Amino acid sequence: MRFAFLLPFAALVLSSCAGYHVGPVKPTRMAAVNTIAVPSFKNETLLPHVEVLLATAVIKQIQQDGTYKIARDNSADAIVQGHLDEVIRRPSRSVRGNVLLTREFVLSIRCHYDVTDRRTGAVLFRRTAFGQTSFFVSGTDAIAADITQDERQAFPLAAEQLATEMVSQLSEGW
Repeated sequence: MRFAFLLPFAALVLSSCAGYHVGPVKPTRMAAVNTIAVPSFKNETLLPHVEVLLATAVIKQIQQDGTYKIARDNSADAIVQGHLDEVIRRPSRSVRGNVLLTREFVLSIRCHYDVTDRRTGAVLFRRTAFGQTSFFVSGTDAIAADITQDERQAFPLAAEQLATEMVSQLSEGW
């Protein structure tokens, strides 16, 4: 008789987590995907040698997230095919006393990507991801400034933010 009041309590405690489970919850379209291949991205911009940098950033982020495993193209369940199609450098802050010189820029990149099933060739996912960072001009005057070099040094930060957004879309579905 003493255990009669514990029965409803035990039923309530044990059933409260019935809909939850431990581990990643993949989007419905990606439910059968366990391994992903990430080849070099296609570069449709004038910025050279960034294809492998973007693919490496995405691979590192997928490994850090842990929802999917990285595999080679011929053994993966799905393949991510990315296209870098926009790199924009906008002035953000000008030099005090001379509004024609820029001291800080904002670097924005945009990438379209498709996730295709390796076996069927069906497109599982088609999305766009963005990355952005800011950088300062390193020279003290307009002649000594090497804006292109400063932009190249800032690009990995924008690529990392783009990879974070992309992997979030892949693992969470939105």
